[in-house]
Amino acid sequence: MRTTWFSLAVCLAVCSVATADDWPQWRGANRDGVWREDRILRKFPAEGPEVVWRAPIGSGYSGPTVAAGKVYVTDRLVEPKQIERIHCFDERTGQKLWTHEYDCPYVGVGYQAGPRASVTIDNGSAFALGTMGNLFCLDAATGQILWQRDLNADYKIRMPDWGIAAAPLVYRDRVIVQIGGSDGACIVALNTKTGEEEWRALNDRAGYSAPILIDQGGKDVVVCWTGDSVAGISPKNGNVYWRFPWAPKNMPIGISTPVVQGDRLFLTSFYDGSLMLKLNQNQNQPTVEKLWLRVGPSERDTDALQSIISTPVFTSNAIYGCDSHGELRCLDPNTGDRLWTDLTATPPGRWSNIHFVRNGTLYWLFNEKGELIIAELSKQGYHEIDRAAIIAPTTAQLSRRGGVTWAHPAFADRSVFVRNDQEIVCVSLKR
Repeated sequence: MRTTWFSLAVCLAVCSVATADDWPQWRGANRDGVWREDRILRKFPAEGPEVVWRAPIGSGYSGPTVAAGKVYVTDRLVEPKQIERIHCFDERTGQKLWTHEYDCPYVGVGYQAGPRASVTIDNGSAFALGTMGNLFCLDAATGQILWQRDLNADYKIRMPDWGIAAAPLVYRDRVIVQIGGSDGACIVALNTKTGEEEWRALNDRAGYSAPILIDQGGKDVVVCWTGDSVAGISPKNGNVYWRFPWAPKNMPIGISTPVVQGDRLFLTSFYDGSLMLKLNQNQNQPTVEKLWLRVGPSERDTDALQSIISTPVFTSNAIYGCDSHGELRCLDPNTGDRLWTDLTATPPGRWSNIHFVRNGTLYWLFNEKGELIIAELSKQGYHEIDRAAIIAPTTAQLSRRGGVTWAHPAFADRSVFVRNDQEIVCVSLKR
C-alpha cells in the first residue's frame, strides 16, 4: 500500500508539471488571450507578489513568450552599433541560455525602442521577426540558426511607419508573416524547414496586427488585418476566401488583434473606429458581411471603441477594451453602444494601454504603468479585486508621462513574465 500511495503521489506531481501552461506565441497558445492554468492566486499577498528572478535586457516593444521551460524575448542596442538581439532564458532561474544578435540599422522607422513582434515557438524552432524584416528560424534549445531571410531585400517591403510588427503565425509546415512586400506579397508563407516561399497574397500595405487562425465553415482560415483591408486567406495555398476593404482615413495604424466570438469578428482602430463582421459559415466558400461600423469625429471624441495597442475581450454578451486615451469601456456587441466606462484601470493619456488576459472567471489587466490588476468584468461594470506594481515604466518606448510598459506579458507556469527597456522579470502567481 505504501508503494501504491508513493506511486500515486509521484504521478500527481508529474501530471501537475506536465499540465502547466506554456505561452509559446503572441497572446498565448491559441492567440486568444486566455490563460488556462489553475491554482492561481486571487489576491496578492500583503507584501506584494514574489519576484522569482530578474534579468537585464535592452529596449523593445516585443512581449515575452514561454515554451518548454524557456523564455524568449527580443531587444535592441544602439551602441557601439545598431543591433537587434534574440534572447533565451531558463524559465525557472532566469539564467541566460543563449543570445543571437545581428546588425540592424533602423531606416525610416519611427518609435525606435526596438523589435515589435513576439518570438513564435513551434516544434522546437523559434521564429523571430525584426523591425526591418529580418526573419530567423533558430533551434529553440540552442539558438543555432536553421535558416534566415532578409525579407526587406527579398520582397522590397513598402516599410510601414513603425516597421514590421506582426508576430509570425505557424500553420503546419509554413510560417505566415505580414510584411507589406511588393508584387502581391503583403502576406507571405514560408516553409518552416527551409525558409522557401510557399505562397504570397494581397497587394495591400502592411499593417501591424498579428494574423490569427480561425475555423470558418469547417475550413482553416487565416484572418489578416492589413493596412488596407481585413482578409480571410487559406493557410494551405494563399487563396483569398474573402476581403473586406477598410482603408484608413489617415494612415495604417491597426495594431490590436482581431477577436472572434462565434460567427462574429471584431476589430478596433485608433482613427477608424469599431468594425463588426459576420463570418458566414459557407463550407464551399467562406464569406463575410458587415454588421456595423462606428467611428467618432476625432481621436478624443470617439464612438464605440477606438483602441491603439490594446486587443479587446469579446465575450458572448459584451466587448471590453481600452479606448484611445485610456478609458476602459464595455460595449454591447450587437450595436456597439457603450454600456459603461471606467477611468481607474490605467492612467489617462494618448495611447494609454491595457493588456487583457482571462483566467477562469477573472481577468488580469496589465496597464502601461507596470501594474497587474485582478478584476471582474461584466455588463454591470468593472470590479477591481486587487492590483500590484510588478515592473517600472521606462522611457525608451515612450518618453512622455514618465515612461510606459507597452509590451504584452506572458502567463505560464503559474507566473507572469514582463519586460521593460531594462529588464525582464518573472513574478509568481501561484496560490
